[in-house]
Amino acid sequence: MPELRRDPISGRWVIVAPDRARRPLPGSGTAPSRENCPFCAGHESETPDEILALRPPGGGGPNTPGWQVRVVPNRFPALSASGPDKRQNVGVYRTRGGVGVHEVIIESPDHHVSLTQLTPEAVEQVLSVFRERLESHRRRTDLHYALLFKNVGLEAGASIEHTHSQIMGTRILPGVIGEEWKLARREWRARRRCLLCEMIRLDASDGRRMVVATDSFVAICPFASRFPLEVWIVPTSHESDFDAMSENQIDSLAPVLRDVLGRVERVMGRPSYNLVLHTAPFRRRGDDSFHWHIEVMPRLGQAAGFEWGSGLFVNPLTPEDAAARLRDGDAQDTGAV
Repeated sequence: MPELRRDPISGRWVIVAPDRARRPLPGSGTAPSRENCPFCAGHESETPDEILALRPPGGGGPNTPGWQVRVVPNRFPALSASGPDKRQNVGVYRTRGGVGVHEVIIESPDHHVSLTQLTPEAVEQVLSVFRERLESHRRRTDLHYALLFKNVGLEAGASIEHTHSQIMGTRILPGVIGEEWKLARREWRARRRCLLCEMIRLDASDGRRMVVATDSFVAICPFASRFPLEVWIVPTSHESDFDAMSENQIDSLAPVLRDVLGRVERVMGRPSYNLVLHTAPFRRRGDDSFHWHIEVMPRLGQAAGFEWGSGLFVNPLTPEDAAARLRDGDAQDTGAV
C-alpha cells in the first residue's frame, strides 16, 4: 500500500508508491503501441471499470465502445482508493496511509488526436468532465485537495501517448498549493485584494506578457515564468473554484485553452508539456483570496542541479519575448538547454 512520508528537514510530504514501478514506460519495451493502447475505443476491457463516461444517445453500455470522454481508475495508482489513514510518529519521522484518488480522464476514443485537434464542442465536454470529477471529490469529507494535471510527451512524464489527463486527490494539502494559498491569504488580509486579479490588471495595462484576452479569460506569460513559453490561463472575474464554473464559462474557456495549446504547438513543433489546474483547497470553497488558474509548462529544457538544489529556476527566455512569439506564432529558438 502507498505511504505518505514527511521530510523532517524541508517539511514536504512524499508519496512512496512501489506499485508505480509496474507501469509501462516509453523506451522500456512495455509501453503500449497504437495497436494495443488500453485507452482506445474497443479496448475498454484493458482498463479498470469506468467511473464515468459521456456517450451520445444509443452510445452503448458501460465499458463498451461508443463513448466520447471516459474516466477510469488509474491501473497503477500512486494512492490507494481505500484503507485506514494510519498515522505514525517515530522520532522526527512522520507517516500517513497513502489513501486518496487517482483517476485517468481519457479525452477522446481516437488515439491519433491531441487536445488541440478536438472540436471546440469536444473540448467543452472534456472540461465538463473535469468540473464534475472535481466537484465529486470536493464532496468527500476525507479529501483536502485534488490536483488535475495533464502530461504530454516523454519529457513531461507521459507513459501513454493517447490524449488523457489525470486527477489525484489527497488527504493533505500539497505544499505548492498550500504556499500559494498562504500568500494569497496574506495579501487579502493586508490589502483586501487578490494577487491574480492584480496580475491581470497589470498585464492588461502593460500588454507585453498578454497572449490571449477575451471578456471571460486571459492567457499570460507570468511575470516570473519558470520555463520558456510558460502560460497561465486565468478567469477575468474572481473565481476561486474551477468546479463552480457555469456552462457559459466552460463554453468560453474551451476555445481559449485550445487556442493557447495550439500556439505552443505551432511555435515549438508540439513540444512535451505539463498542464496543471490550481483551484482552491476543498475546505476553502468560495475563498475571497484564491483565484483558480491553469498553468501550461512546456518542457523545452531540463531542471538541473542548481534548480533542484536551490528551488530557483533559470529561464533563458523572458516572458515578454515568449508572449510576443506566442502571439505571432514565431517559431524561433528559445535558448532552452
